[in-house]
Amino acid sequence: MAMKKVLITGINGFTGKYLACELKSAGYDVHGIVRDKKILADNSYTYHAGDISDTCELLKILTTVKPAVVIHLAGISFVAHGDANAIFQSNLIGSHNLLQALVESRLTFDSILLASSSNVYGNVVDGILDELTPTNPANIYAISKLGMEQTAKLYHDKLPIIIARPFNYTGVGQAERFLIPKIVAHISEKKPVIELGNLDVTRDFSDVRSIVQAYRGLIEAPHSIGQIVNVCSENGWSLRDVVSVACDVSGHRLEIQVNPKFVRHNEVKTLLGSRKKLDSLVSIRNNYNLQDTIKWMLDQ
Repeated sequence: MAMKKVLITGINGFTGKYLACELKSAGYDVHGIVRDKKILADNSYTYHAGDISDTCELLKILTTVKPAVVIHLAGISFVAHGDANAIFQSNLIGSHNLLQALVESRLTFDSILLASSSNVYGNVVDGILDELTPTNPANIYAISKLGMEQTAKLYHDKLPIIIARPFNYTGVGQAERFLIPKIVAHISEKKPVIELGNLDVTRDFSDVRSIVQAYRGLIEAPHSIGQIVNVCSENGWSLRDVVSVACDVSGHRLEIQVNPKFVRHNEVKTLLGSRKKLDSLVSIRNNYNLQDTIKWMLDQ
């Protein structure tokens, strides 16, 4: 893989930073698209100023870089983001612009990975979800991601597309509006109480370092082309258990108070991803458990 060029949209986001490091350590020549190069403090990678809302800008970057691999992470990642128009413009229209630019570039690609979301499955089916589980998005964010997947189908005969559906994941640097960073922040600040929603729902949590290892494995696996693949741990943790683990790791005890505003009614008790297809395609170097991840976050 030495010096194979890879272009990452959203390279400066939470996942993008870890993915860039993972690929650079594997010998890739890493390029990334950012809105403004002036705000960047490092020169670890080659950055290109551009916006996924502008197909012409994307086409110019592609013809300049001539990447062998493209990984599309750019977009709004927060499910509760309140601006539906912004979500659709970024996650759906922006993805379509990228796909169209990829075709118009007339370049040959080894693989193109699009990061979708497990949210496309919705909150109806209980248990372990595989890639054949019917999709049933329950919010605007999930609809935008499923729309991206459907749009990508129009390009499968032209481009070597892989669609990754990551389940919940976390790590150092994730915004505190997400669940586990919120818990870690409360513990780090020695707060006595935390307000949460449904405590006994079980969800699949991964470490961001495992996620980017999986993404690297998928772009290097020829059999992953044309596939939709869950990226997950298949390990379930209730919200109550997550808080308990964080308290045990830190030695600080938090009192949990249920805030009715955070409670989702009719929420499915258990949602886990099946790893069967992922494990058939890639071999992930390190699988961090939840204790490892929370300790890493607290140490930072």
